[in-house]
Amino acid sequence: MNVALLIIAHAPLGHALLDVTRGTLGTIPIRHEILDIVRDTEPEQIHRQAREAASRLDQGDGVLVLTDIYGSTPSNIACALQDMSRVRIVAGLNLPMLIRVMNYAELDLEQLTDKASSGGHDGIIIITPALNREFCRA
Repeated sequence: MNVALLIIAHAPLGHALLDVTRGTLGTIPIRHEILDIVRDTEPEQIHRQAREAASRLDQGDGVLVLTDIYGSTPSNIACALQDMSRVRIVAGLNLPMLIRVMNYAELDLEQLTDKASSGGHDGIIIITPALNREFCRA
């Protein structure tokens, strides 16, 4: 068994990021579900769907929930899962974060949560002219 992944994000971000990740890595090595939230979604319905997805995904090792913008509707839905004992939530979903999660899919829930967070942070780089000359190839 391994940790599972639940992505809760503004539509179509979750599916788009997962598609790019699959194209980059060639596979998605972790059990996963995506809840792409659209503007007119009924809050009670999506809360129920999120809880059901987390329960379905958790086979004993927990669920890592990735969401996009902290304080947004998807994030608030994710935060409602905090009462589940084997759920960890990381906001600020980006492609480096998701690829890092896939590259370390064998880690336990706490370690994978840390990798998600560090992947998101480490993937943000201010590209200066000096850095561009050294590392970027046009």
